[in-house]
Amino acid sequence: MTKSKIWLSSPHMGGTELKYIHEAFDSNWVAPLGPNVTGFEQDLENYIGNNSFVGALSSGTAALHLGLILLDVKAGDEVICQSMTFSASANPIVYQGATPIFIDSELDTWNLCPNALETAIKDRISKGKKPKAIIAVHLYGMPYKIDEVRSIANKYEIPILEDSAEALGSTYNGQKCGTFGDISVLSFNGNKIITTSGGGAIVTKNIDLKNKAIFLATQARDNAPHYQHSEIGYNYRMSNICAGIGRGQMEILDDHIAKRRAMHDFYKNIFKENSAITVFSEPNENYFSNHWLSAITVNSSLNEGKSREDLRLLLETENIESRPLWKPMHLQPIFKDAPYYGGTISENLFDIGLCLPSGSNLTEEEKKRIKNVINIF
Repeated sequence: MTKSKIWLSSPHMGGTELKYIHEAFDSNWVAPLGPNVTGFEQDLENYIGNNSFVGALSSGTAALHLGLILLDVKAGDEVICQSMTFSASANPIVYQGATPIFIDSELDTWNLCPNALETAIKDRISKGKKPKAIIAVHLYGMPYKIDEVRSIANKYEIPILEDSAEALGSTYNGQKCGTFGDISVLSFNGNKIITTSGGGAIVTKNIDLKNKAIFLATQARDNAPHYQHSEIGYNYRMSNICAGIGRGQMEILDDHIAKRRAMHDFYKNIFKENSAITVFSEPNENYFSNHWLSAITVNSSLNEGKSREDLRLLLETENIESRPLWKPMHLQPIFKDAPYYGGTISENLFDIGLCLPSGSNLTEEEKKRIKNVINIF
């Protein structure tokens, strides 16, 4: 008999989501506006703090796209982007007709390397193309090197578009991720720490920028009794139904974070005696990761030749999902001609890294199954 599937990161409902959905149905608020949308935005603003303004959108990708528009990125511009990330971080650059400039990772946080970042900026300026923006990502919930990246961005007067899609609840020096960028984004996709089934949000420090984002996200309709449009708009607003799911999810966000972090500790305990396997963890006490996904690296030379791929395939035979780390964007066929700065850190991590089941809803029996396979490996 086939064993039940253990997913990498599945949605986890808390129970109160239906209350908000029923309220939306009872009041006939099923459009991309309504009390749940407003309430969800307020819940997020209260949670991340730092005088932030939040606009709820249809996806994190939509938020990144609008963020680039608000930063005035246009056709022919260049935008710096972390190479080791999901493609949604980079694709909106191309939507705007701009060119992505990819940057290697550093080993402490697996995120944007400050040294490679500054090298790239200097080189692009020398070529007559000062980058228009920097997309910095908190990979798997781990904050990037906030101070170093911000210092470089300020030095060259380039705004940061902070991709906090994987990092809701993570902090650096006690400040919530999603509040470090000139503009920031969140994601509530089905596999994220909380979900609205699909969905995302744009975060700004300026109410006018939030209002501009919402204007663009609702087809850029001018203030007129008829339908009049002076700018290109998009259908990017979150629905009141999805926002209702989000309101229920916000009530259990901290519990989900605690359970994801417990899964990280679960793996640290399993691998504590194995010098060949390293669990991706915070570099120091200034970092607090939600550990959206727990990840490991496998040194096959210290592990009798057994690699990350051997473990992934073994887990697969037991119907347990695991996944290699994000394949760097500069290695993707679609971006093969894009400029790249740095060494081979992101490439090496991709070769030896594996994401393990990390859901906040994993049962004790499922954890036993995972541990048994790892022990066999």
